[in-house]
Amino acid sequence: MEWFLALVLFALAFYQREKLRTLQYRVESLEGAIDHVLALLREGKGAEVAEAVAPPEPAKAKTASVPLVVRRTGEPVSKPEPVADLQPQPLLPEPEQQPEEPERRFAFDFEELFGRRLPIWAGGVTLAVAGVLLVRYSIEAGLLTPSVRVALSFLFGLGLLGGAEAAYRNAERVGDERVCQALAGAGLATLYAGFYLAGSQYDLIGQTVAFLGLAVVTAAAIGLSYRFGLPSAVLGLVGGFAAPALVGGEEANLPLLALYLALVTGGLTQTGNRQRRPWLGLGALIGGLGWGGLLLTTGGMSGVDILALGLYFVLLGAVLPALLATEKLERPLRLASAAIASLQLAVLVDEGGYSALAWGLYLLLGGALAWFGWRKPEVRPASAMAATIGVLLLGLWPAPPEAGFAAVAAALATIFAGVPLFHLHTRSDQLVDRLSAALVPLALDITMLLTFGTLDSDNLRIAEALACLALAALPGAAAWLLWNREDAVSLAVNLASAAVLAVLAGLCVLPAMATPFLLGAIAAGLCLLLRRRLQETLPLAAVTWTAALAALASVPASDALMREMDALVTGTDHTNLTGILRWLASAAPFALLAHLERDGLRRGIAEAVAALAAFAALAQVLPPIALVWTATAGVLALRWRMPGRDMAMLALVAAIGLWAFLPLVDWTGAGAVSLAGDPFLLSSLSSLRSTLGHILPLALALAAVQISERGFLKSPMALGWAALPVGFVVLHVLFKQIFAIETMTGFRASGLAERTVFEALLLSLAWGAAKGIGQMPADRRVATGLAVLSLAHFSIFTLFWHNPLFALQAVGPVPLANLALAAFAVAIAGLLSLRLWHPRWRVWIDALVMATATLGAITLLRQAFAGSYLPQLPMSQAEDLLRSLVGIVLAVAFLLIGSRRAERSWRVGSLVLMTGTAIKVFVFDTAGLEGLVRIASFVALGASLIGIGWFYSRQLRSEPTPQ
Repeated sequence: MEWFLALVLFALAFYQREKLRTLQYRVESLEGAIDHVLALLREGKGAEVAEAVAPPEPAKAKTASVPLVVRRTGEPVSKPEPVADLQPQPLLPEPEQQPEEPERRFAFDFEELFGRRLPIWAGGVTLAVAGVLLVRYSIEAGLLTPSVRVALSFLFGLGLLGGAEAAYRNAERVGDERVCQALAGAGLATLYAGFYLAGSQYDLIGQTVAFLGLAVVTAAAIGLSYRFGLPSAVLGLVGGFAAPALVGGEEANLPLLALYLALVTGGLTQTGNRQRRPWLGLGALIGGLGWGGLLLTTGGMSGVDILALGLYFVLLGAVLPALLATEKLERPLRLASAAIASLQLAVLVDEGGYSALAWGLYLLLGGALAWFGWRKPEVRPASAMAATIGVLLLGLWPAPPEAGFAAVAAALATIFAGVPLFHLHTRSDQLVDRLSAALVPLALDITMLLTFGTLDSDNLRIAEALACLALAALPGAAAWLLWNREDAVSLAVNLASAAVLAVLAGLCVLPAMATPFLLGAIAAGLCLLLRRRLQETLPLAAVTWTAALAALASVPASDALMREMDALVTGTDHTNLTGILRWLASAAPFALLAHLERDGLRRGIAEAVAALAAFAALAQVLPPIALVWTATAGVLALRWRMPGRDMAMLALVAAIGLWAFLPLVDWTGAGAVSLAGDPFLLSSLSSLRSTLGHILPLALALAAVQISERGFLKSPMALGWAALPVGFVVLHVLFKQIFAIETMTGFRASGLAERTVFEALLLSLAWGAAKGIGQMPADRRVATGLAVLSLAHFSIFTLFWHNPLFALQAVGPVPLANLALAAFAVAIAGLLSLRLWHPRWRVWIDALVMATATLGAITLLRQAFAGSYLPQLPMSQAEDLLRSLVGIVLAVAFLLIGSRRAERSWRVGSLVLMTGTAIKVFVFDTAGLEGLVRIASFVALGASLIGIGWFYSRQLRSEPTPQ
């Protein structure tokens, strides 16, 4: 009992707090208005107006009233409180000066709160407590029997209600409506206590009679709220929902209790609407739903119990939220009510063993929500919430019979998808209707397939297929109704739903290997259906692209033995007609998109995917080399007949590159090892078959591809430059077959010859690129690259790692006419070629030519003394002196060349070489010579120096040529 009184006091205090704030604001507004009027009087602005307007007659009443509370419908008329006498002053303020509304602020008035507001309410509560204490005193003193105590409580409660009526009828004399409200509240609380004591404490009456008594008091409280206002309404709300708990027994009568709660909730909701107190209806809904949750915990329900509770949940989930008049929290309230009631009904369906009665009640809730949604569109989201819970509940149905499952699913589809489809037909639809028409059939179909395990095997399921098609008709019809509207998103969602349902229908009757045919056909159909709208809206394009990607993904997903995927990696040696057809079916939608799309980027992606799928299809019937060459032929054909399909060509090049990847890795690995000094033997390379079958097609395909502008390139870009390194690999492997060096012995005997011929070949190709070959125009950049490559090959391998002066490399037994002369001649020719093509590098190239010629002359001199393998014999004194002579001769030759060509770089090179030779003679050569040989060396060096000096003196007297 104490908690009941505490709830009442809390509700009253909360109400008074809000009311006090409202009154405080109104008082402050009046004070601000009075201050404004007094300010106008002090300024004298109302004097002229006062002369023009005749003063009105004084009012008969001596007091002026200021209303404190805005009267609601059904509330008693309250008398205004008297305020100080004020003589009316006729004032008419100027129109342009409007008084500003004073800022609302909180102010605490002790006298107002504790002197005028709270005492009356405290008195009412005190009277109720006094009645309780009086009964308690009589119990402790043993003065009254239980029957008398209960009778006195009833009399006291009725007396308080009578006092409230008397105060209401004499409102003018009482002067405060809160007196009757306090008395009515105390009387109702006393009557609640009386029935509680009679039924639960003293067992004077049965629990049913006590419950009916409490129900009567609740009805009286609701009715008196129209006469006495808020306290009666609060007591009706609290007492109405507390009554079942106050007199509850061990075995509750669920139908009667549900009826009682429905009446209380409905009555309070209607009362809140009539009295413009939406919080009253909200509180009633919360209390009713709370009691619904408690009732579900009883267990062991009969059919009548299920029916009563189901109707009760329908009332709370659909009817009352739709009838509740509130502007705040309207949509969240209806959504929450529908969700909670749907969950409670779902629990009831589970408790009822998924019987037809339980399912019928849930469908009744859905029908009620659909009906109210037709009358009030703002209720439709609640119907979508119930649809979601209904589909989940259907999925939780354990071992359902097929007929019962089909009936429930059909009813759910009719209510939650058919009704929104009707709204679409009448053009009264909302977004939730368009989404429901698309998603509810799809969710029902997936639930059906998962429940019965339809897709777990390739068995023929005609009934499920027909059900899928029937459900697909709903979003299909919605898409047809939305076709001419501007809502592309809703159209895309419904088309996607219909397409998925059609796919699921096909999977019910087709084997798994036919999935690409099914998905490819549906994706192609969507492409053709939306061919005129692909460029308009992105959602519709997304539907077609998603369908096409699904068709492509279905190929590996339905490849149970992974034979088709293995063919992409390892190739095949047999013909797989099914595989090629499956891949072609997945390529068809992308081929259509490549034809229909006008957006450059999307069109390019479609081309690339279609080309890759076609390559995968060919991989099912062709061996690897034939596959790669067929793809290369496709690239060349596209370049010739359809040059704009560059992304398709690029995709085929990428596929060819994957097959050429491993051979290129083998060559790259061997080349990297050779850069570290190990010989590049034939056994380190990939086979000739692999080179011609995989690497050569890649070079040809790269040479044919050109990427055009597609929104991410400023200008078209050819990939011929990328074909050069790949072509170099092919050329190198083919060249390696000529000498076929596979051992170190062969490398010592033929290594220099192989390198010299290869460098000469590169230089020849450089001159061919510089002059142009056939229809190929001259390209100095390619020529320069090949010449530099030839020189780099000579520098790294012939000069550094395998120099015949230090390494065992056969140069040939014949002096002068040997490989050393050829190797250095090719290098000098390469340098002179670069000098011709790039004159601005002339000075540096001349220096390299002189250095190479000097080193070549020394190598030839060494061969004359040592034979084919230069490091085998030590250098003699004569050879050393001849090196100095060679240096002098070359210095003179460089000087003559520089003089003849009027190029200072050669003359400077001559001086550098002569200086080095002189240092060698003076420091090294003469140290080991004696006699005539020593004298001859000095004579030769001196004569050379004098001759060079004389030549320079004549040369410098002439006009120098600008370098």
